Amino acid sequence: MSSLTQNALGSVVSLWRYPVKSMMGEELNATDVTERGLFGDRAYAIIDSSDGKVASAKNPRKWENLFSFRAAFVEPPRNGEKLPAVRITLPDGTIVTSGQNDLSETLSNVLGREVTLERRERDQEEIVETTFPNSWMENPSLEEYWPDIEGLAQRDAVTDEKMPEGTFFDCAVVHILTTATIDHLRELYPQGRFEMRRFRPNVVVATPSGEAGFVENEWEGKTLAIGDEVRIQITGPCPRCVMTTLAQGDLPRDPGILRTAAKHNHTHVGLYGSVMRGGTIRRGDSLRVE
Repeated sequence: MSSLTQNALGSVVSLWRYPVKSMMGEELNATDVTERGLFGDRAYAIIDSSDGKVASAKNPRKWENLFSFRAAFVEPPRNGEKLPAVRITLPDGTIVTSGQNDLSETLSNVLGREVTLERRERDQEEIVETTFPNSWMENPSLEEYWPDIEGLAQRDAVTDEKMPEGTFFDCAVVHILTTATIDHLRELYPQGRFEMRRFRPNVVVATPSGEAGFVENEWEGKTLAIGDEVRIQITGPCPRCVMTTLAQGDLPRDPGILRTAAKHNHTHVGLYGSVMRGGTIRRGDSLRVE
């Protein structure tokens, strides 16, 4: 485990992987990182059989309870090997797996729509038996609801959003967020419960004592070294959406979360990045500009 060096921007305090898009994920102590992000992240998604669109909590009017599902791999995935099955805990506590013959029927009954669980085309370093020529993988898209909040690109509207070909990511494969930003948002809106899980980051960075505000805004366009191996190119800020306002477990629904981000930082909370060099990230690894 790397120590925090004098020139470091901070250190990794938590790592998160979300095996099924828009479901709750799993916290990790360490993970392999490939050009497709944290290995196994957003490997699966629910597909609406009626229109081929990817199910997403970005449109809670259509998929109101996706955050009540939790997904985790049945065993740790290993780079260079076929992904293991994913285990899904349904809202009532029932556990199903991606290998079940009746999975589509079960998920359809719970979600109230005819759906299937699908796996993205492939990981660059993963051994696979087949690829998926389906149109939903060639041109994946989802629906996004924009609440009536000042500062959003759309207001009280539903739009179709394209996703990178062959993936279930929205914009980029890695999402980084600092504790300083969350602390600052709490100061701006004390009555709101700002917690990392609202924002679904992959890598959470604790910044040095004394750092305050939206500190990661200064990292845009830079290459970050995480630990001894991984290099992430910061491609831009992460604009937030209605997902941050939704109830999650004991977190209440709160439009003030998104309203605060829109008012004080152009809706941006955290950063998107692409993987320049893969490797392993561990909790405690230092993060620095290279």
